[in-house]
Amino acid sequence: MQPIKEKTGGSTFKNPEGSSAWKEIDKAGCRGLMIGGAQMSPLHCNFMINTGNASAHDLELLGETVRARVAENSGIVLDWEIKRLGVAKAGHAVEPFAGSPPSS
Repeated sequence: MQPIKEKTGGSTFKNPEGSSAWKEIDKAGCRGLMIGGAQMSPLHCNFMINTGNASAHDLELLGETVRARVAENSGIVLDWEIKRLGVAKAGHAVEPFAGSPPSS
């Protein structure tokens, strides 16, 4: 079930091969995770919600935090599905998670 009354950009991450993004996000403990005004939906955790006052920085940081936690938990690096545009204000850039799956 998708959040229909909240402000979202739709599905946040692409499904990785052999799994679903929402399952990996949930297993990594990110359902409902909040940074500033940005939140991973408690209803469908592959939807990022603007709770009303999220900045672009909040949204980017939340997304990169989720990517890092999923990679740490399962070794899967999620790819963004949302197209992000624009240039960060000086001092507000969020470094993309550049981790690779841990070695086995």
